[in-house]
Amino acid sequence: MIAKTPTPPYYAVIFTNIRTNIDDGYGITADHMVEMAKKQEGFLGIESARDGLGITISYWTDLASIKKWKENSAHLTAQKMGKDKWYEQYTTRIALVEREYSL
Repeated sequence: MIAKTPTPPYYAVIFTNIRTNIDDGYGITADHMVEMAKKQEGFLGIESARDGLGITISYWTDLASIKKWKENSAHLTAQKMGKDKWYEQYTTRIALVEREYSL
C-alpha cells in the first residue's frame, strides 16, 4: 500500500538491498521491525517492494526520530543479522521530502 503521509516537509529513510539466500527468520524479523517502527515516536508510514532488489521506504517527522529508531536495541540486533546473514548488499539513504504529488 502507498503510505498516507502529511503535508511536507518530512523525512524518508530509503533502504535498498539485495538479499542472500539465507532466510533464518528474516520474514518474521522484518514483520516484527515494521510493527515496532509503527509504535515509535515520529513514525509516519512505510512502503516496501521486492523483485530481486528490495526497497523499503519509511517516513518520519524528523531526524531525531530516525536516530532514535536506528538506536533501538531490537532494531540494532536485526541490523546485525542483516549484515551477518541476510543482505549481500544494502544502502540506506535519508532524504527530506519537500513536495509530493498524488493521483
